[in-house]
Amino acid sequence: MAQRRSLSQRRAALEAEWARRVPRPPGTDAIRPTADVAPPGALDSAVAQSWVRSLRTVDPGRDHAPGDAVDVRTRWAASPLRTPVLELADQLRAVADGSDFVAAVTDESGTILWSYGGPVMRRRAEQVNFAPGGRWDEPHMGTNALSLALRTERPHTVFSAEHLVAALHGWVCYCAPIHGPDGRQLGVLDLSTAWDRAHPLAMSTAMALASAIEARVRAGAPAAPGMRLRCLGGAELVRAGGPVRLRPRHLEILTLLALEPEGFTHERLHFAVYGDRPVGTSTLKSEMSYLRRATDGEISSRVYRLAHPPACDAVELLAALESGDTGTAVELYRGPLLPGSDTPGIVTWRDHLEVAIRTAVLSSPDPAHALRYGEFAAADIAVHEHALTVLAHGDARRAIAAARLHSALRD
Repeated sequence: MAQRRSLSQRRAALEAEWARRVPRPPGTDAIRPTADVAPPGALDSAVAQSWVRSLRTVDPGRDHAPGDAVDVRTRWAASPLRTPVLELADQLRAVADGSDFVAAVTDESGTILWSYGGPVMRRRAEQVNFAPGGRWDEPHMGTNALSLALRTERPHTVFSAEHLVAALHGWVCYCAPIHGPDGRQLGVLDLSTAWDRAHPLAMSTAMALASAIEARVRAGAPAAPGMRLRCLGGAELVRAGGPVRLRPRHLEILTLLALEPEGFTHERLHFAVYGDRPVGTSTLKSEMSYLRRATDGEISSRVYRLAHPPACDAVELLAALESGDTGTAVELYRGPLLPGSDTPGIVTWRDHLEVAIRTAVLSSPDPAHALRYGEFAAADIAVHEHALTVLAHGDARRAIAAARLHSALRD
């Protein structure tokens, strides 16, 4: 009850703000954007600024989103998001059914390509054309979570009367952008429901689902022909079946670029490689020139980014973990990321991957996961104990787990 009362109070405050800022002159449908964009209390500044822009093209009294003239089925069939979304469709449907949401995925223009909801929410969504073919970018449907995420490339929540269009005041929407391996925005994932069902965890869910889609997009992206980067438990770049001679520093940089496909500015990569050490900017430029030659110009210069990232075991591991595929993750794992490196960016990624895969293994009821990971985590007592816990009595593999635990305790 307390939460609903709080949501009701917030909705009432936003409705009052909407009425003050979005006037409709009597006897006309003309819309005048107000000059006042400073948000007094209730209104977020991004929403206020979006209202001003949206009022130039959108009637707040419209009752549904316009449709796209292009055949949405053709667009969906050609979308790089189609396969990842369909692979995760069961997860998306479970979230929608379990929490009474409508889930939707758009392309980069804001056109909905795929959606799903239970019977009640789906009917409500269809009334406002929150369905495949609907245009939800700012020039067509004004301020909403999809349009803000598309414009800013950041997650956004839009609650009740924060929507410019009055027909959407009964909704709350949670939206996260989806990026491709080259950093380009491919679209957004949206979870929407009735305003009184707003929940702070919904945005985390939307962001996690968007990340899972991105991981599958990366996994399916074409790699640089014949190139593979191995950086788990060792370091090696192979091209056309043979190793490429690279210094450890170049392998570190290549690993960072592979793990962060959106790329680095010069300043950010400099810090990731050298940290606070007093190293001149020309040093990194020299390293990048050498690496660019070694990879046949695969690295862009204005923003350091791999044009065609090589297949990479660490990237594949990350994608498996983000999609919840612990089995694939432990098959890929061969040890820590570049174990001999003390480069700041590598250390950060190494810790991230180690915590992620260890947590996945310790959460898994499958003993094969703990046994496989335990091959490369000899000193990890908790992993070996977990293996013994989930192994059935009489399973011959208990001898392996027991021996590893004995060695770990002795050390």
